[in-house]
Amino acid sequence: MDAIGKKLLDIAKKELGYTEKGDGYTKFGDWYAKNVDGDHDAYFKTAPWCDMFLAWAADKADVTEQAGQFASTVEHAKWFKKHDAWGHDPEPGAIVFYDWNGSGDIDQVDHVGIVEKVDGHTLHTIEGNAEGYKLMRKTRDMDTVVGFGYPSKIKVAAKYTPKHAAPAPTVDKIGDPATTTHAQEQEHSAPPEHHLPTQEVVIGGILAFVLCGTVALAAGRAAAAKAPTTPPIRVRKRGKHHRPSTPVALPADVTPADLDAADAGTTLMPALSLAAAHEAEDREFWGRIAHLEEDKELDFWNSLHAELTDSPPARYATTPGFR
Repeated sequence: MDAIGKKLLDIAKKELGYTEKGDGYTKFGDWYAKNVDGDHDAYFKTAPWCDMFLAWAADKADVTEQAGQFASTVEHAKWFKKHDAWGHDPEPGAIVFYDWNGSGDIDQVDHVGIVEKVDGHTLHTIEGNAEGYKLMRKTRDMDTVVGFGYPSKIKVAAKYTPKHAAPAPTVDKIGDPATTTHAQEQEHSAPPEHHLPTQEVVIGGILAFVLCGTVALAAGRAAAAKAPTTPPIRVRKRGKHHRPSTPVALPADVTPADLDAADAGTTLMPALSLAAAHEAEDREFWGRIAHLEEDKELDFWNSLHAELTDSPPARYATTPGFR
C-alpha cells in the first residue's frame, strides 16, 4: 500500500456518506475557495468536487506536497506524471483517474478517486461526488482507468533543522519555567563550537552598535572642527609679470649715487625722497601749463603768486608745514 495514500484513506473513511446540498454546495468546495484558490472564487463552492475532496483530505492528513491540491482532474494527473509518480499498476492508496469513454488519454480524464483495495482487475475505491452527489465506496473495473498517481513517489525536499538550534519561544511562553529549562538543556547539550549564549550575543551586538556610533560621531566632530568658517583666500605670489616694464625716472638733480649714499643713513633717505618728489611734482605741473603763459588770466595769477611769494602774510608764515 502507498504509505501517503493510506493517510488519505484514513481521512476519507471518516467522511463516508457526506452528501452535497441541493444547490451543489459542499464543505470541500467552500474550503477550496477560501484556502487554495487565489481569487477565492465562489464558483468552487458548488463546482464538481471529486478532486477538491482529495485536496481537503490531503490538507487534513498534512500530505499536500505529496498528494497535491487540485480542482481539475486533468491537471492533477499531469502533475503526477511530471513528478515521475505516474503509472498503470493498481495499488491501495494510489490515486486513480478515469475517462468514461475509455480513451486512456490523460487530457480526457473525467473523474478521480482513491484506491482502497485491489481484487484482480477490480478496484474498490472511495470517491467524492460519486453518482454526482455523494462521498461513497465504489467498485470499478480497469476499462475506464487512464492511470494512477502514487503520492509516495513524489520527491519532497527534506527540511533541515540544526539539532543544536531550539525553536524560538512564543510571546506567551517567555518566562515559562518549562521553556527556560528546555532551552538550558538544549544549550548545554550543544557541541562546544556551537555554544554561544543568546544574552551575550545580544549584549555584544548592542555594545558594537554603541561603539560604532561613538566612533562615527567623534569623526564627524573632528571633521567639523577642521572645516574653515570663512571661505578660503587664495594668495597668489607676485611674479615677473607684475613688475613694471620700465624703471622710474629719477629727478635731474638726483643721481643713483645720491640714493646709495642716502640708503646708508636712517634719516637722510626719507628727506631726499620727499624733496625729490616735491620737485618732480612742481616740474610736472609747471611744464604742463607752460604753453598757457600767454593767457592774460593766467598771467594775472602768476603775478599774484609772485607777490605772495616775495612778501607772505603773517598768517602763512606761522602756519606749520605750509610751503
